[in-house]
Parts: sequence; C-alpha cells; structure tokens
Amino acid sequence: MTLRFKTLAATAAIIFTSTLPAAADRVAEEYVRKNANQALMTLNNPELNADQRTREFQGLMDQFADMDRIADFAIGKYVRQFSEADLKTYRAAYRRYALAVYENELDQYRGREVVVTGSIDRNDRDSIVETTIKRDGNDLPVKWRVMKVENKANQPDMFQVVDVALELDGNLLWLALEQRAQFLSLLDRSNGRASALIEKIDSMTEKLEREALADQSRTPGSGSGSSSETNNAG
Repeated sequence: MTLRFKTLAATAAIIFTSTLPAAADRVAEEYVRKNANQALMTLNNPELNADQRTREFQGLMDQFADMDRIADFAIGKYVRQFSEADLKTYRAAYRRYALAVYENELDQYRGREVVVTGSIDRNDRDSIVETTIKRDGNDLPVKWRVMKVENKANQPDMFQVVDVALELDGNLLWLALEQRAQFLSLLDRSNGRASALIEKIDSMTEKLEREALADQSRTPGSGSGSSSETNNAG
C-alpha cells in the first residue's frame, strides 16, 4: 500500500472526537457495498479498453464520492480565501488527481470483493460503514464515512462518501485528514497562493498518468496498474 493512497482523500469531513452511537444504517451499508464492488468490477471488465475503463470508473466515482466537499475540506480556511476562479481551478485539479489516484491504487484489487462487516450511525444523516476487501493473505479493512444527500420529497435516500479510513499496521488512518495536513502545510509555506497548490497537484497527477500509461504498455489490457512510489503534496 503506497503513501500516495494513504494520503488521499475518496474521501473528507471532521475529526472523529465524539462518541459514536451503536445503531447501524442498512441503507448506507448497501450503498457502499454496491458502489465499491461496482468500481472494482469496472476495473476488471475485459470488454472495455483502457480509455473506456477509465471513463466509466471516473463517472462512477464522481457519483460515489462528493469530490467538491472533499476538495474544500482539504484546504481548510483557505476555501474562504481563494478567489472564485482559483477555487474552481483547484477543485478541477483536485478531482483529476483524486480520480487518478483511486484508479491507480484500486486497480490492484480489481476483481476482488468488498464485504460489509458492520456500520455505525453518527446521526440520521451521517454513517460509518465498515468493510473488508477480500484478498489473498490478509484482508484489507476499510471504513467509509457516508452522508445523506439532500433529496426531493418522497425520493429514496441518496448518499455520498466524504472520507475513507484504512487499517494499516494496526493503525486507523483517515485519508482526508492526512491530505488536509499536507495541503495546509504547503499553503502556509506559500502564503496561501492557490497557484502553488494547483501546480503541485497537477504535477502529481501528470506523474500518476505517466505511470499508468507505462504500466499499460508493459501489461496490455491490464488497465492503469499501480506503483509503489510516493506522491506527497509537501
């Protein structure tokens, strides 16, 4: 598991400092189970070429995760300091980077199964769904924070992922919080210049995309592949 994926955010929200109630939201569980498995199935679809697989995967992730919310969380106070134009450019750059990371890293689990093991409702709109990704050897525990989306009356509940946590070496790591720390550090050092962060994000994205193309050329039909190199915003 690379540090690049450890520091991403599917997904972002607040630090978990409150005591969590024990109730489970079955609708949220089913939402995560269905969409997470669909994402892995898309990456394993032999009927799609690499470009088609990327487009379908990214379209699914745009629905599965609230990219703008995660992007805004990652820059903290600077979301109010960026100009409207800078914020729009940053969100677009963040989305491209996040989707590239998701595809690059999740590709190693293509064809695997995401199994829901439980969930906790923080309140009536905010749940944490616990899962494992089945793999040879040790399963990978993954937690998903999902929130209900405002919806029209009499319509079924809809959700979006706002943060993801991985259990690595016995430690629980919430990805968006890690990314927020890196982005804020860069912005603090650059006097809050949006362009500095956007340039760094763009360079990380371009590196990921080059690696994906290289992996595809080495293994035809394999998709995006993954890499063990680190991409940090710091």
